[in-house]
Parts: sequence; structure tokens; C-alpha cells
Amino acid sequence: MGRKRTNIINNIIVYAILIAVLIIVVFPLLYIMLSSFKTNMEIMAEPDRIFPKVWTLDNYREAWNSDVMNVGRMFFNSMWYTVSTVVITLVVSAVSGYVFARGEFKLKKVIFAIFSSLMFVSLGSITIYPQFEVLGLFGLNKSLVGLVVLNCFGIPIVNMYLVRSFVNSLPKELDEAAKLDGCTFTGIFFRVILPLLKPIMATIAVLTFNGSWNSYVMPAMFTLTNPEQQTLIVGIMALKNSGMGASQWNLMLAGTVIALVPVLVMFAVANKYFVSGLADGAVKG
Repeated sequence: MGRKRTNIINNIIVYAILIAVLIIVVFPLLYIMLSSFKTNMEIMAEPDRIFPKVWTLDNYREAWNSDVMNVGRMFFNSMWYTVSTVVITLVVSAVSGYVFARGEFKLKKVIFAIFSSLMFVSLGSITIYPQFEVLGLFGLNKSLVGLVVLNCFGIPIVNMYLVRSFVNSLPKELDEAAKLDGCTFTGIFFRVILPLLKPIMATIAVLTFNGSWNSYVMPAMFTLTNPEQQTLIVGIMALKNSGMGASQWNLMLAGTVIALVPVLVMFAVANKYFVSGLADGAVKG
């Protein structure tokens, strides 16, 4: 009886903590969504009020038809930039993770140690200007194309670790069987390993999609003089200053909700693989 009571108390404590964490995580999103139906006057006069006094869809209509945020064009820009970044990241992560997991070559441990050390070095915004200037030499510093090219030379260390750990969790007997069938090192990757990487690839895709879609500083910098190339997130920030006087928080929040939809859809589609892929890539190996 005493053990049963202890288990009940432990479960209550665990669920209480989980509910508290859920509220902390979900509340900002809920507040943004509800505030997007308020007038700007209400947002500024009563920022602590959660539910709007009068519900209105005018914010969405104004944001959708705003001159500073062409939703159709910016949505297309965000989508092609994000999809390009996701594809590049998946290719680089899969290939590098597989090579470091199954490959045998000189200085493998040294090179991997150098890559690993980059996880603990964060230069932040210091590298933005040099990157901008280098791409300027090729005329690529005024469009999203430059950012895509820049991503081609990036090293997704964390993603590489996830793929490497996932591949290490796979039995090497699969490789040996493929070799007996005449597969080369590259053939084993495409015919055996890659099809098994779906869970971890989905995880990386979701994380990369979220990061690229919500990126602001680099797209804003690279499209400052080229509004036709601006992404949806850059347009949302412009909505805030689209009024003649006070900041248009109502339009900005409405635009934010519009920009949230693709991320939520992406997560809903890949959610089945997301958790399992993250756990397998981080724990196994």
C-alpha cells in the first residue's frame, strides 16, 4: 500500500512538472495567435490581456495585402531558400556522417577531432562581414543565391554527429553482405545505408527547415538592396514599421502566424520520424 501511494505521488509530481513545462512552452505561441486578432490599440493599451475584447480579421487582411510584405512573392522566396538549404544540409550530413562512421582513411581521427572542436567555437556575427565580402567578389552578396552557395560550404557538425551515431548503430554485417554482392563503398551508401537513414534524415530536415525558415539576420543583410529577394520573416519585421506612427504590432503578429503555418505543417508531416530519429542518432553508437 505504501509503495502504491509513493508511485501515485511520483506520478503526480512528474505530470505536474510536464504540465508546467507545456504551459511555459505553449503560452507564447498561444499569446501570439490570440493577439493577432486584437487591434493595435488594444495590444499597446492592455498587453497583459490574453483574449481580445473584440475579435477581428482585419490584421490578416492588411498583412496579406500590405505593400511592404508581398506574401506570395516572399513565401516563394522563403520556400525555395529553405528547401535548398534543407537539401544541401541533408546531402552534406548524410555523406560526411557515413564517411566518418564506415570509412577507413589516414588521419580520420584527427580530421574528425578538428570538426568536433568546431562545436565549441562560436564566432557569431564576426564572420558575417567576411562572408559578405567574399561573396561580393563573385557578385552573390545581394540575393538569396549567395546564402545558398554559402550553405554549400558549411559544416553541419551536430547533424554529422547524428548521422554518424545512427550509422554506427547499424550492424556492419549489412556492409559485408553488400560487398559480397559486388557493392562498392559508394554503392553500399546509396543501396543499403541511405534507405535506413529516413528517421534521422527526417529529424535533420525538420530542424534545418525550422532554422532556415525563421532565419532573419542573414537574409535581411543579403537582400537589403534587393526587396524582390526578401523572405517572409524579413517582410514580417517590415510590417511592424509600416504605419505612420506607432509600431504596428497587430500586423506583425498576424504575419507571424501566417509564417508559422509551414513550420507546423512540416513538423506534423515528419513528426513520426522526428523523435525516433533524434533519439537513435543521439543515444546509439
